[in-house]
Amino acid sequence: MKASDFSYENPNSLNAALALLANQDGDVQLLAGGQSLMPMMNFRLAAPDTLVDLNGVKELQFIQETETSIEIGAMTRYVQLEQSPLVTQHIPLFAKALPHIAHSAIRNRGTIGGSAALADPAAEMPALLIALGATLNLQSLTGQRSVLADDFFLGLYETTLADGEIIESISIPKLASTDRTGFYELARRHGDYAMAGVAVVDRVVGDLASLRVVFFAISDRPVRDQKMEDLLQRPSANDEQQHLKEAIGQLEFHGDLNADAATKQHLAGVVLNRALKEMET
Repeated sequence: MKASDFSYENPNSLNAALALLANQDGDVQLLAGGQSLMPMMNFRLAAPDTLVDLNGVKELQFIQETETSIEIGAMTRYVQLEQSPLVTQHIPLFAKALPHIAHSAIRNRGTIGGSAALADPAAEMPALLIALGATLNLQSLTGQRSVLADDFFLGLYETTLADGEIIESISIPKLASTDRTGFYELARRHGDYAMAGVAVVDRVVGDLASLRVVFFAISDRPVRDQKMEDLLQRPSANDEQQHLKEAIGQLEFHGDLNADAATKQHLAGVVLNRALKEMET
């Protein structure tokens, strides 16, 4: 099957892209890496009237360092994140997780902004952004606003992006050398979407410890469990594993083609324990 007819626009600046997004009639969709959108169009699961290609918008392709954060343009590709010394040094969680995202051919084209905007609950990137305390910077013709990753993902393929907005960049706080990260996912085959996965970031900010535990592929969005975070920050106790099991049991699990809800609940405990062990090594 092939995509239905559509108009194609290829802007070379962010302002031009925003103008097209604001002024086109009908269903207008943005093309970033295209690794999800193009198959959806070919299966007629998506049928935009107009496709606005962002690949010519060079101002959305960058990795920059500030005093406290790494700023990443929305059109930055996964392979560029993998190869960036800044990312390797300051966002080590990416180095652990990126090799699990699909296959190298997909990572050559897929973009960080495209994954965030799609909000696939089985994708790694939305969970990583929440675990890292990232901020998404959104741009429209009328101005810019910033949204914490915790508040950006609303449900299955649903975000806080408003009509006429584009993800311009993503700000990720730098991790210190003393901060710890853990990542683990279970998939039928390496490169497949996960059946269950988790990203963990353990930071020390001043005198305060800050732990984030974010599951993916278990519900209709990434799931951050603050009760579990509180349990993990307490001194070890004999019943810690039982408390963690109870905390996992209170999460809402959604089955899919890979596993039913009960299986995902079991796998959530497995990936969490393995991610925590990875942090200890």
